[in-house]
Order: sequence, then C-alpha cells, then structure tokens
Amino acid sequence: MNSSTEADHGAASSDDAAVAGAPEKASAAVPGPPAEPGVPKWRRTLRPYLLIVPALLLTGGILYPFGLGLYYTVFDFAASKPQPDFVGLENYRRIFTDSSFWDSAWVTVLYAVGAAAVETVLGVAVALLLHRSTLVGRVLEKVLILPLMIAPVIAAIIWKLMLQPSVGVINYLLRPFGLGGVQWTDTPTGALLSSIAVDVWVYTPFVAILALAGLRSLPTSPFEAAAVDGAGWWFTFRKLTMPMLWPYVLVVVIFRFMDSLKVFDIIYALTEGGPGDSTVVLQIRAYLEAIRFQRYSFGLSYMIVLWAVVYLAAMVLVRYLGRIQNRAAEVPK
Repeated sequence: MNSSTEADHGAASSDDAAVAGAPEKASAAVPGPPAEPGVPKWRRTLRPYLLIVPALLLTGGILYPFGLGLYYTVFDFAASKPQPDFVGLENYRRIFTDSSFWDSAWVTVLYAVGAAAVETVLGVAVALLLHRSTLVGRVLEKVLILPLMIAPVIAAIIWKLMLQPSVGVINYLLRPFGLGGVQWTDTPTGALLSSIAVDVWVYTPFVAILALAGLRSLPTSPFEAAAVDGAGWWFTFRKLTMPMLWPYVLVVVIFRFMDSLKVFDIIYALTEGGPGDSTVVLQIRAYLEAIRFQRYSFGLSYMIVLWAVVYLAAMVLVRYLGRIQNRAAEVPK
C-alpha cells in the first residue's frame, strides 16, 4: 500500500515537473525573427543611421542660413559699405532705441491679435453650423476651402481692387445705404482694418475646418446625457462643447497667431505699409531696411528680433496648451 502511494506520488511529481517545464520548453521552442538572407551585418547596423540622414539634412538647411544671418547682424553690411566692420550688438541697440521699431511692433501686435481673435470666433461659429448634418452644411463644407486655394497675395490684390473708393465693387454695393464713399485703405485705421479683413477672409476656413474636425472627434455620450436631462443649447455649449473643444481651438489660435505675427504678403500687396507707416509691421520694416534701403545687417537684425518674439510667444502658448490638455484629460500636474 505504501509502495503504491509512493509510486503515485512520484508519478505526480514527475507530471508536475513536466507541466512546470512545459512553458520553458514552449518558450524555448518559439523561433526568433528570421535573419534577413544575404544582408551583411554592417548594413543592418548602418541602416538606422541612414534613416536619419534626411532629418539631418533638413536641420542643417534650416540652421545654416539662421546662423549665417546671426553672423551678419554683428557687422554693418550695406550696399554703401562693401568692406563691413564688426559692430557687435550695435544693430540691436539701434533697433530698440528707434521709435519706428516700437511703432511697427505695436502694429504687428494689433494685427496678430485682431486677426487671430476674429478668425477664431468666426471659425468656431461656422464649424458649429456645419456640424449639423444638413444638406446646406455639407455643400458649404465643400465651398469653405475655396479661399484657401487662392494665394494670399492674389487675394489681397483682388480685395485691393474691390476696395477702391471710386470703382470698387464694395462701395458700389454700399452706395444704396449711403456708405459708398468709404476710403478703405487711404486712412491709417481703415488700412489696418482692411488688412485684417482680408486675412480673416483667407484664413477663417482654415480655422473652421480644424474646429469642425475637433467637434466630430468629441465623445457623444456626454451630449446624449445632457439631452436626456433636458439641458439647453447654451448650457451644453458652455459646459460641455467648449471645455472639450478648447484644446483644438487653442491649437488653431497658436497656428494663426504665429502666422499673423509673420505676415508680409497680405499687407504689402494691399497697402505696401501705408498710408505713411500705419501698416508697417516688423516683416515689412525688415524688408524696407534690407532691400529698399540696402542696409542688410540692420534688416537682418529686425528679422532676428521678430524670430525671438515669435519663439517666445509660441513657447508661452504651447505651455498653456499642455496645461489645458492635462486638465481635459484630468492628469495631475
């Protein structure tokens, strides 16, 4: 009896050992990834480094002109001075002590803030209208991209003709309402507002398309629960739609604000910076100094200052975007 029990116990132990060893045998039997036939080891080692070559070339293509521009700003390159001298930070000192720089900086901020704010509000409003699946909404969604298919400089030239006081179609359409004699681009305020209006016409569809994509990616369950509870449209928009849509909207604001700070084509084609210096933004000021007045180092210094402004603004907005995304995802700081 004891011998049979011991035999059974030994058989069970051997079975347990076999079961315990089965995963090891199974794992040992799983084959690894097959080696590439005919590919030398040095090529497999070199392949990851070859894949980053395009990125390195692109980075070099960006950093080399930027570094060369920084180098030129510490000299006084100009058409009237073929043998430049080293001047250090003198160009930057001249910029920050020049009243025209601060005037251009103020115009740049007004333009960027005004264009980005109006485009964001209108774009989100259009996206909310198009979000309703109606036939009109689907048709307008296709038509919405038409302004984006026109180059901004061409759009500015078209609007310049339309805003002509005497022969422009805008004043012709407003004449029955007693508003036919408006000098759209001949006054400082009118020129700035007209430039912002053209920018809004060109880029509001871009904001609307991105906001519409954000709306369509939102979860539907919170809105269904709000509808069941009898929540109104304004409550739903204020408590559900905008808090969840805000990260998408902020991405749009970052894109448009950064682009508006660097605007050149729309303003130059519409007003050439006039009347006077009323619409001379920093980009146009740099162009005038470097190309028209042929003070190359001084104009490049304007561009470096503008780059620093755009970079700092982007850093602040991107950091704020990260906080908004963490708050939306309920991730602790």
